Amino acid sequence: MAGPLVLAIDQGTSSTKCLLVNEHGAVVGRGQAPVSLATPELGWVQQDADEIWASARRVVAEALDADAAKRVVSVGLSVQRESCVIWDRRTGEALTPVLSWQDQRTESVCAAIRAVGHGPVIRRKSGLPLDPMFSAAKARWLLDRQPALQARAKAGDVCIGTIDAFLLSRFGGEAVVEAGNASRTQLFDVVAARWDEELLSIFGVPPAAMPRVVGSTGPFPTTRGLFPLPDGVPVGAVMADSHSALFAHGAFSPGPVKATHGTGSSVMGLVDRANARDGDAGAPGVCLTLAWQIDAPILAFEGNIRSAGSTLIWAAELLGVSTQELADLAATMPDSRGVHLVPAFGGLGAPWWDASASATVTGFAFGVTRAPFARAALDSIAHQIADVLDAVRASGAKVDRLLVDGGPTRNDQVMQFEADMVGVPVIRTTVSELSAMGVAHLAGVSAGLFTLERLSKLDRGGQSFEPRIAEEARRSERAAWARAVNRARGRSIN
Repeated sequence: MAGPLVLAIDQGTSSTKCLLVNEHGAVVGRGQAPVSLATPELGWVQQDADEIWASARRVVAEALDADAAKRVVSVGLSVQRESCVIWDRRTGEALTPVLSWQDQRTESVCAAIRAVGHGPVIRRKSGLPLDPMFSAAKARWLLDRQPALQARAKAGDVCIGTIDAFLLSRFGGEAVVEAGNASRTQLFDVVAARWDEELLSIFGVPPAAMPRVVGSTGPFPTTRGLFPLPDGVPVGAVMADSHSALFAHGAFSPGPVKATHGTGSSVMGLVDRANARDGDAGAPGVCLTLAWQIDAPILAFEGNIRSAGSTLIWAAELLGVSTQELADLAATMPDSRGVHLVPAFGGLGAPWWDASASATVTGFAFGVTRAPFARAALDSIAHQIADVLDAVRASGAKVDRLLVDGGPTRNDQVMQFEADMVGVPVIRTTVSELSAMGVAHLAGVSAGLFTLERLSKLDRGGQSFEPRIAEEARRSERAAWARAVNRARGRSIN
């Protein structure tokens, strides 16, 4: 059936996906292309910007035929966050590798900034703890390695930015960055919603090199070079991937919290602007971020967990089994028999933000087999999410249900344990590819195909897992986990 279409491109860490969505919200086409990661040194993770652009072109060609291409009225773009690249402002040519959000090479940059006492002001203004995950230290590292770029950056000849800004630059026109992605750079005042001169100065990033910040519905340059899509199609929406997933869940007010279970995990929910002061979401160790900006900026809290699905892959490889076999082993156990795995590979993220923490297994003894270890690996995902929600609730923020998505959520055992540990219903969505779907929804709003009211009333289905464990048992299990975390952090285990 003929009708207008929305094209959503979701550029992620390991692949780029594309959804073609009709005016009724149904997916009528899709494409996917892998994107490689390079690890030239221990702790370094980088990507090729040209490969990322090529993958976007490839998925569009896969999703569209000639007829569908003519019917696309709006394009949405969802992207991985925090990754950083420098490109030529005039040509769009990438001048550096993309330093991935997973990259840890800038720990020394962060340590030097921390040593002179800038950590608190960075946290207060950006809403983010000083950490190698975010873009600012990556920008500093890239500029330091190519001195000629520093002069070009001061002159405004090059741009420094996130993946959305780089991909948009390939369409031509003024360099722009979407506000939610800008809020993940650590160069952005999250409450004022603008680049901050003091933060730029602390990291030594020239203001002239920064793209202009625009809202999540633009204005953006129109498309160019995405054959068979005609040049000149409006880009109706751009969002950071986790923010887009929250939007796809329909979490448009405080209360529902989204937890994406991917390589790591992003735990995010909206906060009242009145409760957000000076870049603080009110919960120690939890970030304040800009979720999206349609009319006014909408703020959210977020806890970034470094290792979720990657923990399962590591544990499976260690035991010489597949991830499904790991899950099958875990399913033979009613609990982990006191074994806890704290997956602090490269340190711990929220709410601890402890780069010195080490991956730790506690509770091993004679008689412990592979099965409790497997169970502990799966349980670690739920415990880390519970850590974030405990910090959020301690601040007085509202958490009434947990909306989950991602590969590990397909495991019922993981979901039930998660509900038991977080103490609220866990709702597993039936909607796949949420990052692409969320930005498709917003791009459809820009084109007049959807309204926010209609989106808020969508029946998203899903399966609910209710907490079943007694409160005393939950507290005991959480206390044992806390002792394991303290070991991983080299602290007292009492």
